[in-house]
Amino acid sequence: MQPDRADGAAQQSAPSPDSTLVKPAEEKIQRSLFGEILDWMLAPLLLLWPMSIAITYLVAKSIANQPFDRALEDNVLVLSQQVKETDGKVVTALSNPARDILRADDLDNVYFQVKDSHGEVIDGDRDLPAPTEEEKPLTGTVQLRNASLRGIDIRVAYSYIDLNKTVQKGVPKEPHLALVQVAETLEKRALLANEIIKGVILPQFIILPIALALVWFALTRGLSPLVELQQRIRARRPDDLSPIDSRHVPEEITPLVTSLNEMLERLAQTIAIQKRFIADAAHQMKTPLAGMRMQSELALRQTDQQEIHKSLTQLATSSEAATRLINQLLTLARAENQAPANQRLEQIDLNLLARNVVQDWIQTSFSKKIDLGFEQQDTPVLIFGSPLMLREMLSNLIDNALRYTPQNHAVTVKVALDRYQQLARLEVEDNGPGIPVAERARVFERFYRILGSNVQGSGLGLAIVREIASQHDAVIEILDNPHPQDPAFPGCLFRISFRLNPYDEIAMEGLS
Repeated sequence: MQPDRADGAAQQSAPSPDSTLVKPAEEKIQRSLFGEILDWMLAPLLLLWPMSIAITYLVAKSIANQPFDRALEDNVLVLSQQVKETDGKVVTALSNPARDILRADDLDNVYFQVKDSHGEVIDGDRDLPAPTEEEKPLTGTVQLRNASLRGIDIRVAYSYIDLNKTVQKGVPKEPHLALVQVAETLEKRALLANEIIKGVILPQFIILPIALALVWFALTRGLSPLVELQQRIRARRPDDLSPIDSRHVPEEITPLVTSLNEMLERLAQTIAIQKRFIADAAHQMKTPLAGMRMQSELALRQTDQQEIHKSLTQLATSSEAATRLINQLLTLARAENQAPANQRLEQIDLNLLARNVVQDWIQTSFSKKIDLGFEQQDTPVLIFGSPLMLREMLSNLIDNALRYTPQNHAVTVKVALDRYQQLARLEVEDNGPGIPVAERARVFERFYRILGSNVQGSGLGLAIVREIASQHDAVIEILDNPHPQDPAFPGCLFRISFRLNPYDEIAMEGLS
């Protein structure tokens, strides 16, 4: 610690405040809840609709293929029964009417082909493509494949038959396979698939607008409680801050209404505090204003210069008290209405700030014949805070100490470090009459004065101190003076504890 009394205090200028950075206001984008829900419902619906058309088309083609594929398989089986081997040659027993019946079709072209085991075409269309080795089925089973004939897509049913099984006499021989194929174009299939799609899609064109209208109506009905809540809030009187009844709102809106009710409760408390503050301030202002009026009227009626001077002196004293009261009211109102998010917090050296404030009160301490001292730390003590508010807080503490400390006694301002809890402490130690323990919590209330103190004041100084300390997340305590100068004046110790800046390497080294 370095003691530094008022008569030897070094003059240092206060740090100039840095210019604040003004952030551009973000643009406010209003979003419609109705439109948001409608978008999330209609977007998937409009996306799934073409997907459903594509899936319907594939399903329709599969459905359309099934009956025609069965007909092709039947034709292959019938044609297989007409294939025989006679004298080592593969022949067909198809008559001309049978051929006409096989090829009879109003829309599609029908083709057939019969090949022996050597790949020679025995009967039918020669240019009908044969299946590949991978497409070769088991003997006696009918398979289906897609192919192309003369640039036209066709559907082919084919089967390999063992001609040895048709030999009625003799010993079974090696398998002698013949290929039987029946194919047709895809006109009937496409026509049936289109008819199925038309039967499914056309009703969707009617159902989709109806679905959209029902979605619109359902959303309107579903959001009607929000409209009713809006109407109920708008119908309220401007001074009605009673809670909103949450029994008639949907469950999803209940948290919003609960938060709104909590905000209304806080607003009602703030308004009540402001009303009480205005009433108390008006009451406190009556006394100095009435005294000033009385003194001015008395001075106007006086003819004796001495009496006029006495009245003017009293008028000056009353105006000084009124000015101080108004300044404290403005400071308290500013401190109470200063939101923590809006404060311009800076890194502050508590040593430097306290020294500058003490220097501002040196002349006052001289006039009161009080020894005003200052003790600082050897290293900088850095905290985050508002320099203007912290100066006002310390000024009120020093002013309070000087008012209650008798002449020829001392008031000491100290900056200390708590090495265990990593706290920076600002202490103001006076040698006044002290504050009883039972009164220490109440002295921070507005306009509260301890009876019998016989000291002029407004009762706002310590209220301002508490409010500013709260704004800086600091803890304020009132303790007994550990070093009283006079048993008749035990004095008090006002201690305010701040959290150290965790990035302050110098302070951290001092604590280690």
